[in-house]
Amino acid sequence: MKSVLPVLTVVAAIVLFWLAAVVPMNMHLVADQAQRDGLNVSPETPVERQEVSGIGLSLRNTHLIPLTYDFVRPRLPAPQQVAGEMYATIIDKKITSKRSLVYHGWVTLAPTLLGFFIGTGLGILLAVGIVYSRVMDRSVMPWAIVSQTIPILALAPMVIVVLGSMGIQGLFPKSLIAAYLSFFPVVVGMVKGLRAPDAMQLDLLRTYNASKSQGFWSLRLPASMPYLFASLKIGIAASLIGTIVAELPTGAKAGFGARMLVGDQYGQPLVSWAALFAAALTAAALVGLFSLIERITLKRMGMQAA
Repeated sequence: MKSVLPVLTVVAAIVLFWLAAVVPMNMHLVADQAQRDGLNVSPETPVERQEVSGIGLSLRNTHLIPLTYDFVRPRLPAPQQVAGEMYATIIDKKITSKRSLVYHGWVTLAPTLLGFFIGTGLGILLAVGIVYSRVMDRSVMPWAIVSQTIPILALAPMVIVVLGSMGIQGLFPKSLIAAYLSFFPVVVGMVKGLRAPDAMQLDLLRTYNASKSQGFWSLRLPASMPYLFASLKIGIAASLIGTIVAELPTGAKAGFGARMLVGDQYGQPLVSWAALFAAALTAAALVGLFSLIERITLKRMGMQAA
């Protein structure tokens, strides 16, 4: 309860703020619809209402406030509307249906996992090279840092277009973007972890005449595990973001990114918000899975997870 209560408090505060923001965000649209339905609205003309803020219009039309929470195409959907859309597209729809968020989630998850494993493998190899090679430390590490200054929104379309012109489409281009976002935290965390052993521990290995490979497997790698798992949890969430961003310029017909585009293009904000929250829940589930693996692994190694 000590760990759950702060989380629930923050969630409750966010939901309350969200509920409060729904009224002024949707009031202009609700007022226009209410006038068409024959209800009394103040001011009476749309032009006059546009000159009044959402809060001011809400205060002058308090009888319309309940309508802002059920508006069909709101600017800001209410929490219960998003929850209802998620229930309808996750529970009520068959997994094979193209309106099912489970189906779209798998379409996004497949390149996410592939890209994550590519990025993680590359990150670990680079980290080992950086730790054991001064040349790589001075040459590769600065480039790895500089690579993260390129905005992913600018890089993703370029990668998709270039690979598409080469006939490479589908899973791999999106995985490449996911790998790009995941490898950097793994590199940084793994380098920090491999360098975690102090001078006394390294001197002890030299005293026993241990080779570099023995020092790596017996000391450096075990010491890097907490840092590696922290990086993996960041990397898997970044991979999911990379996949979603990669879906946007491709005009993908499936995936969380595709559902967000459909909602924006066809004026269906509930579709976009449901896909957004489904993506957030997917990321939370993946991070939770790695947290569980971290606890099991570190416990068997005689360490405790942070």
